Amino acid sequence: MFDNDCSVYLAGGIFALYSLICRNAKASLLPNQLPSDTRISSFQLKVPSVELERSLRIKERLETSSMLKKLLLMLVLFGTSMVIADGVVTPAMSVMSAVNGLKVGISSVNEGEVVMISVAFLIVLFSLQRFGTSKVGLAVGPALFIWFCCLSGIGIYNIMQYGTEVLRAFNPIYIYYYFERNPTQAWMSLGGCLLCATGSEAMFADLCYFSVRSVQLTFVCLVLPCLLLGYLGQAAFLMENLTQNEQVFFLSIPSQVFWPVVFIATLAALIASRTMTTAIFSIIKQATALGCFPRLKIIHTSRKFMGQIYIPVMNWFLLVSCLAFVTTFG
Repeated sequence: MFDNDCSVYLAGGIFALYSLICRNAKASLLPNQLPSDTRISSFQLKVPSVELERSLRIKERLETSSMLKKLLLMLVLFGTSMVIADGVVTPAMSVMSAVNGLKVGISSVNEGEVVMISVAFLIVLFSLQRFGTSKVGLAVGPALFIWFCCLSGIGIYNIMQYGTEVLRAFNPIYIYYYFERNPTQAWMSLGGCLLCATGSEAMFADLCYFSVRSVQLTFVCLVLPCLLLGYLGQAAFLMENLTQNEQVFFLSIPSQVFWPVVFIATLAALIASRTMTTAIFSIIKQATALGCFPRLKIIHTSRKFMGQIYIPVMNWFLLVSCLAFVTTFG
């Protein structure tokens, strides 16, 4: 059950959910509903249940209201467009952020050189997309494990080096104080708090290939503790170095392990960017199946997993968009 549901979610996201709604209710405005879907939609199970009665009322309202159908489709298209835009922004910003570590390690490196190196990395990244996830999967697991271990190790070092006062951040009363002092800025900060966790989420694009227990153990025992220690360490560093508020992560790295960590950070950024691009391919495939996108050439890169695909046109479109983003905004 988990494998199928997770595959649906990861292999199309918003469009997969929309397709599921349309299979169980006559809510589709697209000419792609099969006769079998009609039979499923008209089926009602007469079981006395509050949840069932509520879902049947929502289903009936959705089927009889053309405005709700249009609104649902517009929300799906808007959300999908935002995800595709994220497929441009995420690789560009992730790679640029990692390469910016060179400016900390080498003072002579300027912004223009960082942009050129980022462009080179992006070209290599999108050129390797055609080989598929399974062919590079052996390097992804160990690289991410080392990356999370680096995050936790650097965090522990900074906490021990600059003091454990930062652990008081676990007290929720400080959230109230922060919102009381800076109401507008506090709400804007919530976006940054969300981004603190979504990066690690993007690195696990193949969750559907693992059991529920393995995913739970990985997130609870590895990902969450390492992220918490990493951000606590950066906060401890900032408490003693208030003026050094740019490139905090790289500035907080001990000099003895600076270059190995920069290498691992760059590799992790490339992995996260690659998985985001793979997710865009899945979304485009789902949109094409629903008739919302022109038909494109789709290449299956794995004999074992049907969800691993490569779309050449979208790959080069994303590459050109990422390069334009990097060179324009720097």
